[in-house]
Amino acid sequence: MKYAICNETFQDWPFEKAFAYARSVGYTGIEIAPFTLGKPVPDFGAEDRAILRGQIADAGLECVGLHWLLAKTEGFYLTTPDEAVRERTGAYLAELARLCRDIDGTIMVLGSPAQRNLLPGVSHEQAMDFAADTIRRAMPVLEDCGVTLALEPLAKTEGDFLNTAALGIELAEKIDSPNCRLHLDVKAMSGEPGPIPDIIHASRDWIAHFHANDPNLLGPGMGEVVFDPIFKALKDIEYKGWVSVEVFRYEPGIETICEESIRYMREVEARV
Repeated sequence: MKYAICNETFQDWPFEKAFAYARSVGYTGIEIAPFTLGKPVPDFGAEDRAILRGQIADAGLECVGLHWLLAKTEGFYLTTPDEAVRERTGAYLAELARLCRDIDGTIMVLGSPAQRNLLPGVSHEQAMDFAADTIRRAMPVLEDCGVTLALEPLAKTEGDFLNTAALGIELAEKIDSPNCRLHLDVKAMSGEPGPIPDIIHASRDWIAHFHANDPNLLGPGMGEVVFDPIFKALKDIEYKGWVSVEVFRYEPGIETICEESIRYMREVEARV
């Protein structure tokens, strides 16, 4: 397994400190949330990108790419009937692809439920078509940059659009690009009716990225989800991508979250 961690986990730590610490406890990849960059993406210029790329490399880490793509932004929406907004959103995804390339990342995880939930009068079927149109506008740049957009299904507790891995695959098929694939998240899959290993096996040809966490919003092994069958399924399908820790609660403390998550994952990997 290749273990990474999302950089917002470190909250207000400087990047150098966060990256060095992540590497010291065993992570080899770092995933970047654009809202942590300190300035809007269009203002995060070539020099800023070179500095960030160097900080990641100097810590001995690889850049996985970006996630939380539309978090803390305004004016963007995936599933709107407003073509001008879809055009603007597609252009922003293209700019994120350039950022991802410039910091040596290759994956962009597209979740962002607040920018894709069904609008009044829009059916799920219509929203799928609108989302496909929005994303297709960015795909030529993603393909040119060598970046894969990983669509993230989310549980019904987080939104009402794209709630299953099967729907994520359906949307990827609509977009019809080798650079549009599927992202799976343990917290989200816990909200599906079927067992998580079955979802992994059914999605084997589409998975580009994987988040390890728990429905309690903490790290792997810090809740009720047992990861042995999950990692066994990843092993069975010969998944070679990143397993990246993403949490949403920080009460145990940054160090505890980082260290307990990777300790648990290594123990599970050794067992399966």
